[in-house]
Amino acid sequence: MPEPPLTLPEDVLSDVVGHIEKTIDNGTHIRNVLAEHSSKGPWSTDWEVEAAVEALHVFGSRWTIELLSTLYIAGPRRFNQLKNLLAGISSRTLSDKLRFLVEEGLVIRQVDEGPPVRVKYLLSEHGITCGRLLSPLVAHLKICNGSLKTK
Repeated sequence: MPEPPLTLPEDVLSDVVGHIEKTIDNGTHIRNVLAEHSSKGPWSTDWEVEAAVEALHVFGSRWTIELLSTLYIAGPRRFNQLKNLLAGISSRTLSDKLRFLVEEGLVIRQVDEGPPVRVKYLLSEHGITCGRLLSPLVAHLKICNGSLKTK
């Protein structure tokens, strides 16, 4: 857990919790709609689990969440800026992860013609949407592990 925890005024933390609860309600609704429709036809629990695993595969490998979080929180960055923000990542791993995330459509590799030629990485619209969808989950987990608390 990062130290020290972020201390928020009670009304701010309450607001965050309220939005998390709305997200949970939305998630429940979506789960119910999918369950209703997957029971009609060739779909099954196995199909749904496989589709979920496939949809989330991007987030399952080392450095992917760190890299996406950095771009979501810090904004567009050049290669060496990312390397400095991600303590412990090798240049080869960073290069491989960036290539993978570009191929997956979560990150854009933007080349600004020079001289000198400059390359920066930024989240695509898809990447930003994923960040917005994951923010309530991350906030919930931060509250549960004590990284966010009230005065």
